[in-house]
Amino acid sequence: MDMNEIKEIFFQECEEQLAELESGLLKMNDGDRDPETVNAVFRAVHSIKGGAGAFGLDDLVAFAHVFETTLDCVRSNKLEPNQDVLKVMLKSADVLADLTNVARDGGSVDESRSRGLVRELEALANGEMPSPTASVEAPAPKAAAKAAPAPTPKPTDDGGFQPVPFSFDDFGGEGDAGDMPAYEVIFKPRYELYSKGNDATLLLRDLSRLGEMTIYCNTDDLPGLEELDPEGAYFFWNVTVKTDKGEDAIRTVFEFAEWDCELTVKPVEEARADATSNDELPMVPVPFDLSILDETGATEEVSASDARAEETAAAVAAAETASNVTQMAAAAARVEKKESAAAAAAAASAAAQNNAAGAGQTIRVDLDRVDRLINLVGELVINQAMLSQSVIENDTTGTSSINMGLEELQQLTREIQDSVMAIRAQPVKPVFQRMSRIVREIADMTGKSIRLITEGENTEVDKTVIDKLAEPLTHMIRNAVDHGIETPEKRAAAGKNTEGTVRLTAKHRSGRILIELADDGAGINREKVRQKAIDNDLIPADSNLSDEEIDNLIFLPGFSTADKISDISGRGVGMDVVKRSIQALGGRINITSKPGHGSVFTMSLPLTLAVLDGMVVTVAGQTLVVPLTAIVETLQPEAAAIHSFGANHRLISIRNSFCPLVDVGRILNFRATQANPVEGVALLVESEGGGQRALMVDAIQGQRQVVIKSLEANYTHVPGIAAATILGDGRVALILDVDAVVGASRGQSLKAEMSLAAVG
Repeated sequence: MDMNEIKEIFFQECEEQLAELESGLLKMNDGDRDPETVNAVFRAVHSIKGGAGAFGLDDLVAFAHVFETTLDCVRSNKLEPNQDVLKVMLKSADVLADLTNVARDGGSVDESRSRGLVRELEALANGEMPSPTASVEAPAPKAAAKAAPAPTPKPTDDGGFQPVPFSFDDFGGEGDAGDMPAYEVIFKPRYELYSKGNDATLLLRDLSRLGEMTIYCNTDDLPGLEELDPEGAYFFWNVTVKTDKGEDAIRTVFEFAEWDCELTVKPVEEARADATSNDELPMVPVPFDLSILDETGATEEVSASDARAEETAAAVAAAETASNVTQMAAAAARVEKKESAAAAAAAASAAAQNNAAGAGQTIRVDLDRVDRLINLVGELVINQAMLSQSVIENDTTGTSSINMGLEELQQLTREIQDSVMAIRAQPVKPVFQRMSRIVREIADMTGKSIRLITEGENTEVDKTVIDKLAEPLTHMIRNAVDHGIETPEKRAAAGKNTEGTVRLTAKHRSGRILIELADDGAGINREKVRQKAIDNDLIPADSNLSDEEIDNLIFLPGFSTADKISDISGRGVGMDVVKRSIQALGGRINITSKPGHGSVFTMSLPLTLAVLDGMVVTVAGQTLVVPLTAIVETLQPEAAAIHSFGANHRLISIRNSFCPLVDVGRILNFRATQANPVEGVALLVESEGGGQRALMVDAIQGQRQVVIKSLEANYTHVPGIAAATILGDGRVALILDVDAVVGASRGQSLKAEMSLAAVG
């Protein structure tokens, strides 16, 4: 595993850590004060910083260091995470994500913004709230500066080293400690300390804040590199600290780690007396790598003769801080500096194997490989259907062993297909979390106070759907925040809470995923929407439209009721893009709005874009597939149930209610005249925004799972047709776009339906 591969793994882990960070901060913002939540947030920033340091990503390390310090204050109950504090931290999480993206993809981050947040974070860590008028041209954080060169340890007569006194100016030491009591601290971590995401160096740093400190690193238990366990704990530290805070203050530093380490704290005189009475040999210390404590800089060479040994020890120390590949990257980087490439590769490989063994449940697979597997399974389904069709046509007994084998093959093929599709299924959580940042940014730009509430984040859907879901959701969120939610003043005047709410929900229903975006804003001003459509010659002035049809006018290209052009959005600006994006996914979108109380946008999407369950039907000699999720029921019309309505419309009576009857063959121009309903079959379907319709077809061939093939990618878009598939007999069948057909039945041609689908 070379460094580029390790670096790629680091950035993949960064995505997970950033998601964990934002999730934890949002929980805290909602009032969660569970210490484990706070620790998870801290660990996320700390892990990013540790890996970034290994690759020399100085900007990322510097910002993460300041962020981590402030989070450490929250973790130690020195800072109350109120709404103002969490607002700063959520912004800091956004900047940390930007710095990570820049480190991976190149580019730059707004320096004034990051400096301003550094200033605010430092103020919070010092127990102050930053001034809202503070200059953004704040100096770079201390963490960005290089550490001073470490003092060179002097060899003793027995070949060991004298202890190296630390300078802890950056950590707020107490200064002159000549007359203060001295204590000896023996700190020996167990592996559990590191497995929980704790860091021995942070504990030592906190200890240094109590006063002047001298430290020795004992490596007696360190095995050879080939026997090294990346999750093991081999080092322990012997520390002398001069402080007037007392023994209790020292033990408080290790309060959260006392169950995961061996800790001894004694006055120096008592410790020396014990050592003398026990005839203990004096400790021969190994010099401690100062660059680990001051994690933002690098030290000079400590000793030419022992440089390689020290670098290897430092590598192991870095590996001890956590049990993942990111920390081992730091180890590999340091060892490589001293021409120990083989040792670095062994360390990285051991970490990767250990990490895989520890996780055991997941592996990282290139998405292209999964896509290829899915395509092959799709071809398998098609060939299985062809084979079944051939056997049926040539074997009329229906009881042969071949038929039985084919039934088993069909069942196994379906199970394989479901299993493969499940591999590509992912929760919508990453997309939902991305919306949190958009809400924060737009709310700041508009001076509004808005809370985003997400539900059903773990609802799973095909990754191809998730990838294409971000753009339409972004458009809708921006519109909801900018024009849906009122200003705090208007909300107060209307008797509402000054803080607006946007709710994003995902759930499964009838083999599809429903995503709802609801706001408690002013709702759609229907009179204004209608008048704007008339002014733009989109509808006649005497049009008699229902509330639903007026609401759907906002999906017309370029339609907007905004009086002033906004850089953010306009209610309707970009909404035609939203509808096209949803339709391209095989989905549909619907609006419900209540003036003064808000709007709800409901998107219904397929769980996958690869396969669907469909009803194979015949219409005017053509074979079509109707998505099974759109069908409510099938029925054979009787003459007494058919009623004429107007010149060209017919209704069918179903359980004391009337439903429009739609001749699919006539809508698609497969025939010039309407067919006799009594001679065909009616499919009762339900579409978003269109209510129920009874689609007339000539006959039903059966229900099958079909593999979706894009017409647009292989041919061109055909109005009324969503996609195509290959049947078992090798014929190409068209998959019906139910929404387009229903929309056309309300008076629009199929071509007009593509741009004016919501207007009837």
